[in-house]
Amino acid sequence: MTTPTPGEPCWIELFTPDTDAAAAFYGELFGWTAGEASEEFGGYRMFFHGDQPIAGMMPNDGSMGGPSAWTVYLETDDVAATVTKARAAGAEVVAGPMAVADLGQMAVLVDPAGAAVGAWQPGTFPGFMTRAQVGAPAWFETLSKDYPTSVGFYTDVFGWSPHTMSDTDEFRYSTLGKDEDARAGIMDATGFLGDQPSRWQFYLQVDDTDATVEKALAAGASLVQPVDDTPYGRIALMLDPAGVQFSVMGPNRG
Repeated sequence: MTTPTPGEPCWIELFTPDTDAAAAFYGELFGWTAGEASEEFGGYRMFFHGDQPIAGMMPNDGSMGGPSAWTVYLETDDVAATVTKARAAGAEVVAGPMAVADLGQMAVLVDPAGAAVGAWQPGTFPGFMTRAQVGAPAWFETLSKDYPTSVGFYTDVFGWSPHTMSDTDEFRYSTLGKDEDARAGIMDATGFLGDQPSRWQFYLQVDDTDATVEKALAAGASLVQPVDDTPYGRIALMLDPAGVQFSVMGPNRG
């Protein structure tokens, strides 16, 4: 249990056309329970990991014009100042800054590399406090098609002090925090994203990646790329039944 600090991921949120179907899918896959829809907040629902909030969910009825997707929110202690800095740094402001009752203040941006990201200034609601447990987020990263711009943006706008983990043509990666204290990463993805835009993504921790994939496929998901062992765990990238991308990470098979 940890409380996020400014600059680091503090919340994840699903924008989806069918919240009941998503509640059933993610609930079965990760053991989450979904709260009731809030009329006050446009049908917003909360996912819980045990008794702790782990993610949000908002219905996509088409009126907002955006694609269904997961969004990562980074904490800020002044969302209005963050939006001002982001705009000056070349970001697009999609929504906000706006107050969400007394829970906090939020904004949604598209960074200069083209990745959507949220900003959250906590009020009474800090975001999730559970990480690196089965059924909870284990890692966050932005895959960037303009790596130097992304590193500069998150340094200037969200106050990162990036640590260069690798700087070769084959693998270029910086982290917020170093080694065991790393909280999120920026990857140079120019070599493999192709026509896909830059994006933020996160990995949900599971105890068996292959079993989770099998269960997800049986529930209507699809596999984007083969399951693979990496130095950080066995990962899988999938699309849920609504076509929203999500990733999981478990122990390597070796």
